[in-house]
Amino acid sequence: MDLIELQSRIKEGVAEAFPGKYWVKAEISSWSPRSNGHCYLTLTQSLGGKAIAESRAMIWKWHFPQLKAFFEKTTGQPLQAGITVLVRVQVSFSELYGISLFIDNIDPAFTLGEKALERKRAIEKLTSGGYMDMQKELALPELPFRLAVISSETAAGYGDFRNHLLGNPQGYAFKLDLYPALMQGEQAPASIVAAILSASEKAYDAILILRGGGSELDLECYDDFGLAVSIATCPVPVVTAIGHDKDLHIADMVAHTYVKTPTALADLFLDAFLAQDDVLDRFEQRIGTAVLRLMGREELRLKTADAAIQRSVQRRLGEMAQRISALHASIRLGLGRLLHQEAQRQTGIGAAIRLGLSRKYSEQVGSLQHAEGRIAKGLTGKYSQLSRQGDAIAHRIRFAASARVGQEVSTLALKEARIKSTDPRNILSLGYVLVTGKDNKVLKTVEKVSVGDRIGVRFGDGSLTARVDQVFSEEKDNIKTNIA
Repeated sequence: MDLIELQSRIKEGVAEAFPGKYWVKAEISSWSPRSNGHCYLTLTQSLGGKAIAESRAMIWKWHFPQLKAFFEKTTGQPLQAGITVLVRVQVSFSELYGISLFIDNIDPAFTLGEKALERKRAIEKLTSGGYMDMQKELALPELPFRLAVISSETAAGYGDFRNHLLGNPQGYAFKLDLYPALMQGEQAPASIVAAILSASEKAYDAILILRGGGSELDLECYDDFGLAVSIATCPVPVVTAIGHDKDLHIADMVAHTYVKTPTALADLFLDAFLAQDDVLDRFEQRIGTAVLRLMGREELRLKTADAAIQRSVQRRLGEMAQRISALHASIRLGLGRLLHQEAQRQTGIGAAIRLGLSRKYSEQVGSLQHAEGRIAKGLTGKYSQLSRQGDAIAHRIRFAASARVGQEVSTLALKEARIKSTDPRNILSLGYVLVTGKDNKVLKTVEKVSVGDRIGVRFGDGSLTARVDQVFSEEKDNIKTNIA
């Protein structure tokens, strides 16, 4: 038996033994995409760090782009050497190349894991639906103190959170309301969603989902798509504290804020109050500094004003002392003069009184007689003057009235002449006519007249009606001597 015969029998045996396609788990140990579109691989299986099986494999160019794109999109990692895959193969034997495996399908779920694949699909769906950023758009109050906590009442993590938050040394006050829920297992997502809906109906500053550490199986409920949608669409900011430091669940991704431990969750709110305390302390310092500065300026201003007032008072007191001294001297001098004059006056007062009374009586009598004559003379002259002024005014009034009447008569005559000159009867008596249309309005143009219309024609001595047979509107028709 020669070699080709042996190889042919082996080929026949392989075809009989492996007639269909098989799913094979193996590691890609080498990877060689070619320029012609095909991809050549080496699949191996190891045990204890040593290869125990190896086979050539190939993906034809009509399968390779689709398989590669599907795997990478589904798993989020490149298809390359060094990863373990589950592929569907067709076993083939060649007399020249021996056993070869032709790959036509690949299962990304095997590489990624069923749960990981489901998680990835949920993330993609949440991202495309815009859920990832909904909570980020909500504003957490600067001092959140009304808090709804979703947790198990007996959970150690909830106790740690409560003790750390309410037992803070600064004495900050918080209002905590517990909404008990199942925090692990298949029923946990629905239980947490119900608690979120119940808490969102009340006025809370934040809703907290608190769950301590656990196994991956215990915490996989926090990758539930429905729970993520409920958190994302909640109108109140949701803060999560789930699992360990290394864990990041979908619930954390869609939440407003996430931390990893109950203590860190309590510190999140305590830090907000401490930050506001720092702001108030800085304001207090600034106000104190401003008040001290203002008091210093006012104290200096008061000292300056006090010194000025003292100087002004001293100056005024000096001036008043000088004035009092001068008045005192003047009064003494004046009293001396008055005493001397009074002595002299007392000596001649009797004679002066008698002489003065006689003279005063004579003067008053003469003055009264003179005044009586002047009054009589003045009244006579005033009466004559008023009489002359009355005559002059009456003459001017009669003259002005006559002139105004003449002016108005002339104006009326002029208007009457104008009215008569524009009277249509005078115009018609000159041989002109007045034409009216079917609406009895005067026709001023032929544009409103149509053939067949009835028109009225008024002359100076009568009128008639006519029907229009023709309408001439062009310039050449207007110069015809006889249009009839």
